[in-house]
Amino acid sequence: MLSYALIAFAIAAIGGLVLAAHVLRGKFAPWALSLVHALLGATGLVLLIVLVAQGAVAQPVLIAFVLLLVAAFGGFFLASFHLRKRLPPKAIVGIHAAVAVAGFLTLLSQAL
Repeated sequence: MLSYALIAFAIAAIGGLVLAAHVLRGKFAPWALSLVHALLGATGLVLLIVLVAQGAVAQPVLIAFVLLLVAAFGGFFLASFHLRKRLPPKAIVGIHAAVAVAGFLTLLSQAL
């Protein structure tokens, strides 16, 4: 299950790079890609919830889950800008990405 979560997050990260590139260039990110990015992130989180609910996970998995959950809330915040037809602050995009990458790498450390 950990492997599937990592795959979902890795694909989401690729989409996130494209989304961030749009925003950093002062353009709106495509909604369709934003939704796929969010869906893949949510899928990864659900897989981690199932893993954690089964019990006996290492502490880094819990830390990764919390980091990725914080990143998800940041993603909702970023989406709120898009809904209001405003570009989000580039710093918020960077923080969202940094937290997500930290969570992903923490999770990856457990898989290797």
